[in-house]
Amino acid sequence: MTAGKSNESTGPIIIAISGMTCGGCAGAVGRALSAVPGVAEARVDLAGGRATVTGSARVEDLIRAVEAAGFAGALA
Repeated sequence: MTAGKSNESTGPIIIAISGMTCGGCAGAVGRALSAVPGVAEARVDLAGGRATVTGSARVEDLIRAVEAAGFAGALA
């Protein structure tokens, strides 16, 4: 067992994101999510208004990152 690592997230986390209106917005959300420790991959769907994140990051940290980027996020 590795000290300090959480294995809580085993599947993808889907986050509903509101406020994205263009590709630049989706890019900003993707960069914000990718910067969260524990994120292996972050894919943003502008048309669907959601992001799919894989890795061991906590949902609360992901939502905070989305909000810090200027958008609203919630677990979908």
